[in-house]
Amino acid sequence: MARADGQSGGAIRGRRPKGQGPDLRQSILDAGEGLFSRHGFYGVTVRQVAAEAGVDTALIHYYFGAKRELFDSVFARRAEILNTARLDALSAYAEAHRGALQAEGVIEAFIGPLIELSMTNDEGWKNYFRLVALVNNTPAWGGETMHRYFDPVVRALVEMLRQALPDAEVRDLYWSYQFLTGAMMLTLSETGRIDQLSDGLCRSTDLEAVRVRLYAWCAAGLSEVVRRRA
Repeated sequence: MARADGQSGGAIRGRRPKGQGPDLRQSILDAGEGLFSRHGFYGVTVRQVAAEAGVDTALIHYYFGAKRELFDSVFARRAEILNTARLDALSAYAEAHRGALQAEGVIEAFIGPLIELSMTNDEGWKNYFRLVALVNNTPAWGGETMHRYFDPVVRALVEMLRQALPDAEVRDLYWSYQFLTGAMMLTLSETGRIDQLSDGLCRSTDLEAVRVRLYAWCAAGLSEVVRRRA
């Protein structure tokens, strides 16, 4: 029987888990994150997540509920970290360039934290960025999930771009974000596509090469859209 503090009143039956308490919960989230990032929501079962984490399926239901609740917990865990890092970066840029915001600087503050996290080569972050890319391209419920977790930081980005480009129409800023996020998530997915396409001249894992190009590319496209509309 479960106690109010979330711990079981008796021994958990089945295989021996890899950890206990919060560590065990994190192991389940790590396992789900890796599997969902490779196979998507519909391509993964709770049983597969349990096998990957080394626990019984009953334990996953105990901690998280159904598969969708597990998925939401996986998605939310790093979203909070990302949102904090990006809002901090945007605030720091705004403070350092008060009254002289530039589109490329704003975009760098928004994307930079993701590039830096990916450059740590932490497999968890690599999996998470692939998962976000999958969700971002899921018509049925992907838009609602992205809206739930990321809209506040995106609106902060759009507001700062409006200050940097006061002549821009707001709808152009939103369209430009749509294009920016596509380029950003494809890049962070590191699919190896560009490796094959360029015959090895470019590598999807070369995030330093990405860093010196992506911000400028996004800012130039946005600036051109604004110029033509003007």
